[in-house]
Parts: sequence; C-alpha cells; structure tokens
Amino acid sequence: MIPFLGFAQKTSTNVKVMTYNIWNGFDWGKDTARKENWIQWISDKSPDVLALQELCGYTEEKLRTDAARWGHTYVKILKVEGYPVGLTSNKPIILKEKGLDEMWHGFLHCETYGIDFFVVHLSPSDSNFRLKEAHLIVEKIRSSKSDKYIILGDFNAHSPFDEGILKNNKSLLQKYTNEKNKKGYSNLRLGAFDYSVVSTFLGLPAIDVTKNFVDIKARFTFPTPALIGIYQTADEVELNKERIDYILTSPIISKSCKNVSIFNSGMTENLSDHYPIMAEFQF
Repeated sequence: MIPFLGFAQKTSTNVKVMTYNIWNGFDWGKDTARKENWIQWISDKSPDVLALQELCGYTEEKLRTDAARWGHTYVKILKVEGYPVGLTSNKPIILKEKGLDEMWHGFLHCETYGIDFFVVHLSPSDSNFRLKEAHLIVEKIRSSKSDKYIILGDFNAHSPFDEGILKNNKSLLQKYTNEKNKKGYSNLRLGAFDYSVVSTFLGLPAIDVTKNFVDIKARFTFPTPALIGIYQTADEVELNKERIDYILTSPIISKSCKNVSIFNSGMTENLSDHYPIMAEFQF
C-alpha cells in the first residue's frame, strides 16, 4: 500500500507593474480624446501597480477618479504643480516620502504589495544634475534598508546595456549635441552618451529586468510618432529611437520577474510621446 503524502499547498501572487510617461498630462487635461483612448488601453492591460510621470494638471482626487476606471482604488501623487509623478495600485499604498529637495521634478517613495516603489522623473536637460539626483535617490534606497524595491519611471538617461546600439546612432548623438542649453546644460558627457546615471542605480545593486526579456533593437521607449510635426519629423522619430524609461528592481525581486514588455507599436504610438513598460512578477 502506498502511503498518502500530504504537501502544504504553495500559493503565488502574480503582479503586473507598469510605468508610463503620459506627456504633459494629456495637454493638462485638454486632450480628452487621447486621454480616453489611454484609459481604455490601461484598462485592457490591467496592471496591478501603475507608475505615472507628467501628471500635469492632476490632483490626487482627479487621479483617483481616473484610476477607478482601470480598477485601482489607491493613489498617491507627488505634488500638484509642474510635472508630478504618481502611483496607483489595486492594493493599499503607504506613502514613505515625497522627494522634492534638490530634485528637478522629484521622486515618490511608496509601499504597496510589500515592495518599496521609487517613482522617478529625472532631469530632461542635464547629465550632471541627473547624476546628482541618482546619487540622492540611491542613498534614500540604501537608508530604507529594504531588500524589496523597484525603481521605475522616466530616467532621461541611457543604459550601458544599450551601448551596443547607441554607439552607432550618429543622428541621436547629433540631436543631443544640438540641444546644448544656453545655461550650459548638456545631456552628453564630454560629447558622448552618458551611462553614469543608470550605472549608479545598477550599483545599488539594481537589476535591469527589461534587458533579460527584450532584444536590444526593440528596447526603445522614446520618441513616438505622436511627436511627428510637433518636435520631430517622421525620419527623426525613426532614427532617434532610444530607451530612457526603466523598471529596475532589487536582486531578490528580479528573481520573480517572469516577463517584461515594451509596448512600442500599435495603439501606444499615439497615446503619448513615450512608450510604456510592463514587468510581470510571480511572488
């Protein structure tokens, strides 16, 4: 007779985490058609946690109203002026910190699903300022003593993992060269692409989960065809593809990552000037 063997049932939780820069809050709320299409798209993808950048014109109450339409009851927003970041979730959110001092746009530190989320939107204009922001956020993460963290958002910075394709992009390098600000701001470092900002986060350590699932040629998150005729030509949009949005995780969280998608074709081409990223975890 074969004896009965009892096993404790293991349960797992699937969590989908998305980051999306929504381009001036849909023109500060005036572009209602684009906003409606975007909300429908978010609802279809059904993320469990959604990090947002450029919530221009939003209040926490306005964000709560929109979030309810994609099934999220819980929301936090960094501020109501300028270019806020925010976080929405279908689980309770604990606010840990609103980071505004010495920051270009600021960062938001919240906890949901037992994970510390750092929603960032780093300087779009200067590599030195971004590096200062990166060091400040890294110190915040280290002082939190958490081993379960996700840093996500618009970093406005390049990854050393993408150097293989960036080094041949003369059009993008020229674009950055031409953008040098009268104040002395530059997105380059000594005339070359700057990898120091993302490398600072990688040294935490943090894991770039996207590179494990998305081919280097398909990793671009900016620009989209929505910019054609506004800031770039159709040729420039094609030639100047780059990855400046990221989902970085602590090593232990990265072990639970089962898939990452960059939605850089189809409907998202006209929803924002950035493409969204979604990472799927099984805890």
